Amino acid sequence: MESVQATKQRFGIIGNDPTLNRAIEKAIQVAPTDISVLVTGESGVGKESIPKIIHSLSHRKHGKYIAVNCGAIPEGTIDSELFGHEKGAFTGATATRNGYFEVADGGTIFLDEVGELPLTTQVRLLRVLENGEFIKVGSSKVQKTNVRIVAATNVNMFDAIKKEKFREDLYYRLSTVEINLPPLRNRKEDIHLLFRKFASDFALKYKMPTIKLSDEAVAILLKFRWNGNIRQLRNVAEQISVLEQTREISADTLRHYLPSESSQLPAVISNTKSESDFSSEREILYKVLFDMKSDLNDLKKLTMELMKTGNASEVQKKNESLIDKIYGEVDDDTQEAYEDLEVLSIPEKPSDTYSDEPIETATDKYHFAEEIEEEETLSLHDKELELIKKSLERHGGKRKLAAAELGISERTLYRKIKQYDL
Repeated sequence: MESVQATKQRFGIIGNDPTLNRAIEKAIQVAPTDISVLVTGESGVGKESIPKIIHSLSHRKHGKYIAVNCGAIPEGTIDSELFGHEKGAFTGATATRNGYFEVADGGTIFLDEVGELPLTTQVRLLRVLENGEFIKVGSSKVQKTNVRIVAATNVNMFDAIKKEKFREDLYYRLSTVEINLPPLRNRKEDIHLLFRKFASDFALKYKMPTIKLSDEAVAILLKFRWNGNIRQLRNVAEQISVLEQTREISADTLRHYLPSESSQLPAVISNTKSESDFSSEREILYKVLFDMKSDLNDLKKLTMELMKTGNASEVQKKNESLIDKIYGEVDDDTQEAYEDLEVLSIPEKPSDTYSDEPIETATDKYHFAEEIEEEETLSLHDKELELIKKSLERHGGKRKLAAAELGISERTLYRKIKQYDL
């Protein structure tokens, strides 16, 4: 069995981190078998090196090695790319085409960014893993293939499974052996070593002297978070090699090529949702309807008082807090509207000498309005009761806090508690 150090030299892998060495050791151990391997790690950590090691040290090393970036192939054509298609299978299919699984028969396929595969393609891939069978797009003939599948992803697979973006059975098929590559920020001793290697390579490529970092610059290099990992470090080394005239790089010069430190602070995001958050769309809709119903009832109350008294200024003064709750602060236009209402005459109640027909018509209209109100109450009664219960439970029975959350007054909440016998 080839040693870890010899494998690193053969494939140009730089670093002495124990986690990295363990990942390479696992790749060497599984290479002679046909076990499916899943390589995980952040973007830019060098996941593409592991499938090459596995293929070159396996009995398939004389077969084809095909690397497929699943995230770069459009969803509509990925089945055709992987499994092939028959002539006339879809618009533009002018000839029969062999897919990667047919071409790589007897070899190895590396599926990079496998977490980006559509669910329909995942079903086809699962069948290949189970019994080596696949069907071309537009064909009914089952074909056999003998390929070794090595997949890689920077996606958290358990989150993808939870969100139903990745099949759980496919994950366990792919991850018979899982190899995780550490991020560069966890390999502090390797950062300067990698930078010197990249600087030497670019000096040879562009035919110029090799850049060197001062001690202060090295300290900054080691403290930097490197969210882009090895790929980002390589790009920084190339930029400095090409753009800088002096070959001795100071700390100030290096800072110009690094993103601002503020962007390096990790964001603390809670995965748990607060019980008071109406995260469900249905909950939000019910909350809006509940608020609308509350405002409508307040408007009915104001209208009824205005009809009884006929004095808009008196109603405004008496229900000032209620008006502020519905409309906010009363502006000049609203004040003018109140003044206009004062000069309007409220119709008196019809006397007994009037005919019965207009009264019946008015009664019918109010009867229709009552029916609408009853249907609305029936449809929202249970949800209103549920929202009030939840709010009271969250705030330990404190009506003031619960009322503020529900957007109603404490007096209204007290009335509803009595109404629902809570």
